[in-house]
Amino acid sequence: MPELVVGPMLRYVDSASASIFVETDEPCTVHIEAGGGSYESETFTVHDHHYAIVDITELSQNVGSYAVTLDGEQVWPLEGRPPSRIRLVPPDGPARLMFGSCRTTAPHDTAHLLTHGYDVLRSYGCHLAEAGDEEWPDLLLLLGDQVYADSPSPEMLDYIHARRDTEPKNEIADFEEYAELYRRAWTDPDIRWLLSTVPSAMIFDDHDLRDDWNTSQTWREQMAETGWWSRRVVAGLGAYWVYQHLGNLSPQERAADPLLRKLLDGGGDGAAELDAFASQADAEPSSNRWSYSRELGHARLIMIDTRCARQLTPGDRRMLDPSEWAWLEEEVAKPAERLIIGSSIPFLLPEGVHGVQNWNEALCDGAWGRPVARVSESFRQAVDLEHWAAFRRSFEDLSKLLAALGKPVLILSGDVHYSYVAKARTGPIYQIVCSPIRNPLSRLLRWANVFTQFGIATLIGGLLARSARLPRPPFRWRIVKGPWFQNAVATLTFPGPEATWYESTGDDVRKIATLRLE
Repeated sequence: MPELVVGPMLRYVDSASASIFVETDEPCTVHIEAGGGSYESETFTVHDHHYAIVDITELSQNVGSYAVTLDGEQVWPLEGRPPSRIRLVPPDGPARLMFGSCRTTAPHDTAHLLTHGYDVLRSYGCHLAEAGDEEWPDLLLLLGDQVYADSPSPEMLDYIHARRDTEPKNEIADFEEYAELYRRAWTDPDIRWLLSTVPSAMIFDDHDLRDDWNTSQTWREQMAETGWWSRRVVAGLGAYWVYQHLGNLSPQERAADPLLRKLLDGGGDGAAELDAFASQADAEPSSNRWSYSRELGHARLIMIDTRCARQLTPGDRRMLDPSEWAWLEEEVAKPAERLIIGSSIPFLLPEGVHGVQNWNEALCDGAWGRPVARVSESFRQAVDLEHWAAFRRSFEDLSKLLAALGKPVLILSGDVHYSYVAKARTGPIYQIVCSPIRNPLSRLLRWANVFTQFGIATLIGGLLARSARLPRPPFRWRIVKGPWFQNAVATLTFPGPEATWYESTGDDVRKIATLRLE
């Protein structure tokens, strides 16, 4: 009898449809009973793993519970757990969005609680099991580092070392290991239930592939020399397409996806097709778009790929290549009361850090000569100078684009392992950061971040930028809340809007901070 490996995960949801993702241990027919209707899909196979996304369509109201059967045998819901339900996004837009980033997978024993803290996503799941409807998010946005392929847990390392002793010895190497990494990340019982009943939308950041992924052309050249990176990046992008990207798409978008159609129609193992797709996506970013958008009633959600779509040409670095930028301009121009932009890396950093990253990019591009450029590149990679500020031309282009809109813009980000809010001094543009969900900095690194990013950099960042003869940013901004460093998830509630951060108390959560926006 087939069994569930991962899922069910409630992914795309709008005002009339929902999509549920599963991984099974053998090929089968996946059947969903929901809202009095019956829906099914055959699995497709890649690298001897089996997946399906079942679309539940023409819904007119919320579904109190749904059931999953595999080849006629019911496998969900699990006994002792609340029912998994489907709450449609209200036609006038969501009342509550939840978001966060940077979540490591580790046990909740004493040793790991000391080093990793509580998993706040897990704690929020425990909270929702008892909470009223007014506290349920309409959508969960996971803004990067859903898995850590470059620093697996000790348990994951045991799995790797039992399989092989080849390079990279302490990192993920292939699709099979990625599949196990995702399985461990998403099958803790409380996390599994949460993801089965709260819709989720995702975008990657560097650790989903590797630290500093695509920080520069030099970084790509260095990784190409390793001998194992090409296999890793193909596996990572292929696994991302299966586990994260497919569920970001609407049923109509998924039906038009040529790779998915090929896998569903092929009947065999589609590993070669998936690998070829992933290889091309890495080599030619314009061949595929990981970014996506959704209409959410009062808002337009735009999730931006800030990793794979980069243009890394020295002297003309861009966060988004020309085709990706043209797409973003079109999406921003569409009618909406407000924009909600998901960018895994912050757009508005503390102003001093912004100046340091501007300066470092100019030096990497030769502003002070080639010897300094080589040292500056090493510095760029060593201290993660790779945010929007380190791609100054793209920062300026997006700043001008957003400032000209004259409407509220809420930019949601993670990555930096602390949370804060920045606001443009002119216009309703907010940067709202929530990081990490579970991967806290040590106390020493917390103080180091405060000292350097909110202390030294504030004093010298602008001076350094001017020393490289760089123009001032199109507008100024300031930190209006934060920083704080504990594990957290955040919510945006509407019509406010209002941003609230939560930390874990074990099997529940409590508020850290709240800020009224606009």
